[in-house]
Amino acid sequence: MNAIAEELTRAFNPAGSIPLVVAAIRLTAAMVLGGIIGWEREVHSRAAGLRTHIMISLAAAVFAVLAVELVHFPSAPGVMMRVDPLRLIESVTSGVAFLAAGSIVVSGFSVRGITTGASMWLCGAIGLACGVGNISLALLTTALAMTVLWLIHRILSPLARRLKKPDNPPEQRKD
Repeated sequence: MNAIAEELTRAFNPAGSIPLVVAAIRLTAAMVLGGIIGWEREVHSRAAGLRTHIMISLAAAVFAVLAVELVHFPSAPGVMMRVDPLRLIESVTSGVAFLAAGSIVVSGFSVRGITTGASMWLCGAIGLACGVGNISLALLTTALAMTVLWLIHRILSPLARRLKKPDNPPEQRKD
């Protein structure tokens, strides 16, 4: 019975691969950090909110873990396998950019959703960082992103309202 368990462990966790616990930590970190940015978008009633940002970050992390796994993927004896994990990362980046572009709405001279699109793209990068094990970079990026999203919103929103508010309201017409 023990031999069967060892064989299954070897079959589903080949030598050189990332232990399942480590992968779980990386994926969880991606979910939490993507969720922080998604929460900010959700609070501001943006179309792409909490769930979307979590899913993007999680998917990117899974692709990054897979890219790392491919480097250690065993090949058949005598067969040289060419592995380029950067191509997988490039595919994730362009795929998330495609999703992010879909969140941008142009109506006349008004453009909405650019910040949400950028935050989706950034969540992809955060997920990739978590997936390759660079959680400290992902944490720093999340902190900087939240600074941009929250702090600048707090500073610029009141300023924009003041700029839009006319100093002298137009006179009422008397008919």
